Amino acid sequence: MKYHFLKIAVLILCWNVGFSQTTALKLLNTNAPANTSFRGMSIATDNIIWVSGSKGNVGRSTDAGKTWQWMVVKNFEKTDFRDIHAFDSMTAIIMAIDNPANILKTTDGGTTWKVVFSKTHQGMFLDAMDFNGNNGICIGDPLVLDSSGNKYFYVITTNDAGDSWQTISLNAMPTTSTDEEAIFSASGSNIFLFDKASKYHYVFVTGGKMSHIYFIGKNSKHNKSYVTPVHQGIASAGVFSLAFDGNKNWYVVGGDYKQPNNPENSFAAKHTNDENWNAATTPPNGYRSCIRWIQKNKLIACGTNGVDMSNDNGNNWMKVSDIGFNVCMVSPNKKYVFFAGDKGKIGVLTN
Repeated sequence: MKYHFLKIAVLILCWNVGFSQTTALKLLNTNAPANTSFRGMSIATDNIIWVSGSKGNVGRSTDAGKTWQWMVVKNFEKTDFRDIHAFDSMTAIIMAIDNPANILKTTDGGTTWKVVFSKTHQGMFLDAMDFNGNNGICIGDPLVLDSSGNKYFYVITTNDAGDSWQTISLNAMPTTSTDEEAIFSASGSNIFLFDKASKYHYVFVTGGKMSHIYFIGKNSKHNKSYVTPVHQGIASAGVFSLAFDGNKNWYVVGGDYKQPNNPENSFAAKHTNDENWNAATTPPNGYRSCIRWIQKNKLIACGTNGVDMSNDNGNNWMKVSDIGFNVCMVSPNKKYVFFAGDKGKIGVLTN
């Protein structure tokens, strides 16, 4: 979904999940490009972190954020890379949002990049990717693709670690409930790809005139959708991000990005097979663009006015930072949570 955010460079913040609630933010000097907006982040290991953003910028750290290598992708100096997936320190996929939409891959640590997907179409706008091993999926805003007048969420997939991508068949593409429903490209965290054992293929969330969570089955008879209780009804509002705890519990955050300090209906949770949603007793402190499940009952969420965490499955949230962030990710061994924020800031939460 096309919208304007505050200019965001990078703020990476590490939080050991065992830390107490009296943690403090320590800012680090990283030489990150301060005039760039970073919204993509992927953590391959506790040490390997990649970020991507506007003006063709990509960053990589191989020592848990202590030092960084910054690069601008050649011939894409004006491109906004809103999502990234890292396989290891040398291999990563980046997603360019706008028309033409491009996906690029590097296998040499970002020295060179190869275009592995390119598509030109009126209204084309990619929003997010997710991977499960070598299998990946990418989703974009709704497009008119045939004479029916329907708008289809544009979906492509890969089964070779992003070396090649295929557009799914038209009859398998989900359609919108209204012309004014779309997807926010805020943090690359609004789609989740299931493993082969699940009856579902993927799940994604939307915003705008209506805000849904869509479960797309490997067999279309398993398709389900639920209207979320998150603030919606206008182009700037809806669900921006979802998280899964691996045990059929889903968490969503959002709100209205034009009203970042409004906490009303900014969070909700549900079980996969339950139509009912649970709201927070104490919600996050405003609009939130990203939510991540850490472990057990712990959740973290961030937005342009700060960061909140919950230790009780999202029922109660406590603000841990007034510094705005766009995206947060958890390292594979749950040792750190990393955040991307504004103007080149990089920091760490400490006791």
